[in-house]
Amino acid sequence: MTEETFSVYYYSNEALGNIVECECRSVNFAEAAKWFAHHTTNVTAKTGLTARVIMTDNDDMIVAEWKYGKGITWPYPAWPVKGE
Repeated sequence: MTEETFSVYYYSNEALGNIVECECRSVNFAEAAKWFAHHTTNVTAKTGLTARVIMTDNDDMIVAEWKYGKGITWPYPAWPVKGE
């Protein structure tokens, strides 16, 4: 049995061209959660330069989503993220 792994992606806002960046790929949950929290509370998230952050599992299913101006939108009710 393989260990479940996660990936974190963040999307720039439309003015920057909706660029998608992969922060980490195939890491354990704790590592992915650390990067998810980072990208949802840093300066680019607070100013709107980051529009969306997602965490996916092995099957590329979204397990967490954050959107600028809305906060955590999946799962609902929202995860507690420091700084929000």
